[in-house]
This record gives sequence, C-alpha cells and structure tokens, in this order.
Amino acid sequence: MGSIVTMLNKGLKAQLAEGQMKEADLYLMIGASGTTAKESILFGGAPALCDSAGVPWTAAYVDSRGEPTVDLRSNIAAEARAKIVYERLINITDDPGIKDALGFLMTREIAHQKSFEKALYAIENNFPSGKLPGIEKYASMYVNTSQVEGDTNGPWNSGEEWDRIDDLEEVMPLDGGDGLATVKTGARDMKVMAKMAERTLSDPASDPITGAALGAGPGAGRTKNADFGGAASIQEAPAVAEAAVKRARKH
Repeated sequence: MGSIVTMLNKGLKAQLAEGQMKEADLYLMIGASGTTAKESILFGGAPALCDSAGVPWTAAYVDSRGEPTVDLRSNIAAEARAKIVYERLINITDDPGIKDALGFLMTREIAHQKSFEKALYAIENNFPSGKLPGIEKYASMYVNTSQVEGDTNGPWNSGEEWDRIDDLEEVMPLDGGDGLATVKTGARDMKVMAKMAERTLSDPASDPITGAALGAGPGAGRTKNADFGGAASIQEAPAVAEAAVKRARKH
C-alpha cells in the first residue's frame, strides 16, 4: 500500500520539489491527490504513518485487552470495518491496477474474519467474556426505551429469552432504590467540603450589573438595562441581525 501511494504521488512529489507549477495549479493538484495540503507538504507525496486527516499514527490505534474472547471479537469487528473501507476505495478509483490491489486486500479481510471466528468458537463457553458471571436478574432484561413510531420487535428484544419491560415508570429504578446517586464521605473530607462551600457561597439577594448587561445589544434578551429582544427562530436570526446593523448605522 505504501508503494501504491508513492507511485500515485510521483507527479505531485516532483512538482512540490521543483516548483514548476503556478501556486494555484499546484494547490489544486495537491487536493486532487486525496491527501491534505499539510500531509502533502510535510511528506512530499511519500506515504506517511497518519490517517486521511493527517493525524499521526499512535499506539492508541492498538486495542487489546489481553483476553482472547475479547480481542478476537475486536479483530472480527475490525476486519468487517476494513472490508467496507476497501469497498468504498474501490468505488472511487478507475485505475484497474489499484482496483486489483484493493480487491485482493478486501478479500483478505474476509479470510481473516473467518479465521478469527473459527478461533473464537474453538473456545468453549466464549460468551460472556471474562471469568465473572452476570447478575441473573439483569442478564436477560430488555428495557424498551424506544417506544416511538418505527419501534420493531424481534428476537433481540422479545420472546422467551427476554424479560421485556415496557412500563418504565412501574419498575424504575431497577434495583429498588430511589434512583439518586449517593456517596459516603469521611469526616475529614466533610470539613474540607464545608470550608469550600463557605468560600464559594453565593448570595441569592445580590443582583449586580454584569459585563454581559453592560455590553448587551440586539438579541441579548432581557437585561438589567433593557430588553434587547431576539429572533423568534433560528431561521429568522440572520434577518434580525442585519436589521440591528442597519439601525446601528443610522445612529
């Protein structure tokens, strides 16, 4: 793939090096190469370890958890995503050689996916991943939070395998609690928190003129100085702004 990129960018590489084209024509040529101007100028048309937006390759691209059933599923998903990308690349080129190379790489993703799936299912009891079992009352629960037009029933949310919940108000919160988040705080932390609360205490009776009010203009809404209104909708906002500019010019 690196060789293909280099060969496709031979003309661009020479033009960047020799500067024989006019600036505008050279910039158009850079854009036609499918790479960003930044990437073309930095790497001179050579292959670069970065994505299509010019972001350098990092170890963040490596996604491993050290658990075979997890990593194999991640690999299977990656192969599926890669195949779709190759399909899209094939659709945007008319070069027969490039199509052949991309077709080979796309097909290898199919082979890899089959291999990874065989390895995954060679492990008995491969689901769920890891050692710990799930909590029984939640493992087969389906909470139907999509009760709108287009909601569809199927084996993924209905049938004997699922404890389906449609009446959300009747069962929420699921664990029988009050639904509020709580945390236990030690005495030492409580003292520090009390000092912080005292230091940052607001005065509800205070209503000072702020910088926003002093600088308020059309569209600021109600302030201490005046009601500067606004637009009825975002579609009307440009017209309101233009009218405000015209009024300012008159004054």
